[in-house]
Amino acid sequence: MKMIKRELVLINDIERQIFLIRGHKVMVDRDLAALYQVPTKVLNQAVKRNRNRFPEGFMFLLTRQETDELVTNCDRFNSLKHSSTCPSAFTEYGVAMLSSVLRSERAIQINIQIIQTFIRLRQWALTHKELARKIAELENKSSIHDKHIQNIFEAIHELMNQSETPRRAIGFRP
Repeated sequence: MKMIKRELVLINDIERQIFLIRGHKVMVDRDLAALYQVPTKVLNQAVKRNRNRFPEGFMFLLTRQETDELVTNCDRFNSLKHSSTCPSAFTEYGVAMLSSVLRSERAIQINIQIIQTFIRLRQWALTHKELARKIAELENKSSIHDKHIQNIFEAIHELMNQSETPRRAIGFRP
């Protein structure tokens, strides 16, 4: 009998922890640390020790303004309101790199789930774009057909509104 592996974290829960900041879909260090079940400080120390693995496209430090916006939008970040440090934000590639820095089995399994979530979001976005393109095509086709139908109705109205000219009767008259 094949055993089904139970998900460590629900994908919907991970989706709620992904934010769009600076045009990138990112996860904040605190959320990642909670998923990995390590203190945020430990996660950040591991990243600092391996800084060469995290170039700009993999992670970045939030500005004070970005941190304030995060606090305003999410209650779980209230403790950042008066914090002297701003959190780090990790892109999909940064999250993938975290599994090589945090060498626990849980980190590997959580990373797999997070990457699957990023992929799912990307696929959804592509599907959404494709759907929008198809709708636009239909609207264009519809407007062409609408013009033809409108022309037909106009021709019918013209025929109906033409004044009837008396016609000479055809056939036998008594």
